[in-house]
Amino acid sequence: MTVNFQYVNTDVSESLSAYINERLEKLANKFEFLISAQVYIKHEDPNHEAGKICNIELSLPGPRIFATSNEHTYELAVNQTISDLKRQLEKRKEVYKVY
Repeated sequence: MTVNFQYVNTDVSESLSAYINERLEKLANKFEFLISAQVYIKHEDPNHEAGKICNIELSLPGPRIFATSNEHTYELAVNQTISDLKRQLEKRKEVYKVY
């Protein structure tokens, strides 16, 4: 699975990219039909406590799956977003039953 990162209003972080890539690889191992992922890391409103946004869009057969979260840290945002994606993927996997 290919993963593309875009950082908006924030500096590029190799450690955050590695963390996200590791989490997405776990998803790819569990759900073999994943093709690629677009990851957008954004920083909004520097005076607000939350404002660290993680958007992930997964490409797979059929419609794409998208999730976003806004948390206090990027790691919490990534965890919440991947949790939402996992829930959506489990629903989608039921559709792809092998007969």
